[in-house]
Parts: sequence; C-alpha cells; structure tokens
Amino acid sequence: VVKAYTTRVGSGPFPTENLGTGGDLLRLAGQEFGTTTGRPRRCGWLDIVALKFSCQINGFASLNLTKLDVLSDLNEIQLGVAYKRSDGTPVKSFPGDLRLLEELHVEYEVLPGWKSDISSVRNYSDLPKAAQQYVERIEELVGVPIHYIGIGPGRDALIYK
Repeated sequence: VVKAYTTRVGSGPFPTENLGTGGDLLRLAGQEFGTTTGRPRRCGWLDIVALKFSCQINGFASLNLTKLDVLSDLNEIQLGVAYKRSDGTPVKSFPGDLRLLEELHVEYEVLPGWKSDISSVRNYSDLPKAAQQYVERIEELVGVPIHYIGIGPGRDALIYK
C-alpha cells in the first residue's frame, strides 16, 4: 500500500518534501494530521527511488495506490525519480546512510494534473487521461503493477485495475 504522494512524521531526512504551498495543499486535501496528536504530517512528492527500493526488498507482486484523489486539484504533479549527490554524482539506489540521504538532491519528472474530481470514478478507463498517465508512469518506473487505486476515503472508493 502506497500513497500517491509521500508523507512523514517526525524529524529526519525527507528528500521529496514540499515545504511550499504544494505541501500545504497535500496536507489539507489528504487530511494529513496525526490522529492522536493532531500534528501536521510532512508532505511531499512521491519518492520513486524509495518506493522502488521497498518493492525490491519486499518482493511485491502488485501495489495498492491510495489517495489519488488528493492530487486532483493540482496543475502539475512531480515524481522524485532519481537522487544525486551535491557534486552531481548519481546515487543508484536508496541509501542506507542517513547523512547521505540528507544531502541528496532529487531529480523530478513533471506530469500534468487533471483538475477534476475523480472520487466517483469506479472504472480505470473513466479516469482522466492525466491520472492514468500518472498511474502508468509509476508502474513503469517502479516495475510493479498497480492493481488497486484509492480515490476517496470510503470503502467503495476503489478502482480495480
């Protein structure tokens, strides 16, 4: 199970964190606040490097992509697709060294947003083309198919792909 964007609680490195209004929009639209504490979660773009690493070490056969609807109001959506050191040297995989993770620069791919409410969609083919492009690009980059897509908080707000 993976959100359509990345969140984190607490301190520490978060390479794809969006500290601007984009992160605030994700936090509000996704209701990203601690259940017990009410503290705001840190929000950012989907970190493909971390997701790919997680898929590789866990041997996932498919993914459940949740909260795709949270991205519906954005003009453009970014995917963190690669890491580089400050000198420009590529980092091939998710690093185990937190100091390196803190110093990394992220390369992004920018995809178009779909600017429409998708919460009532139940068939993949009925999603806006830009939403389909986002899902398919994640599959392509990670190498794992997405079989389930969450498009709202309700139990029935699910697309089987």
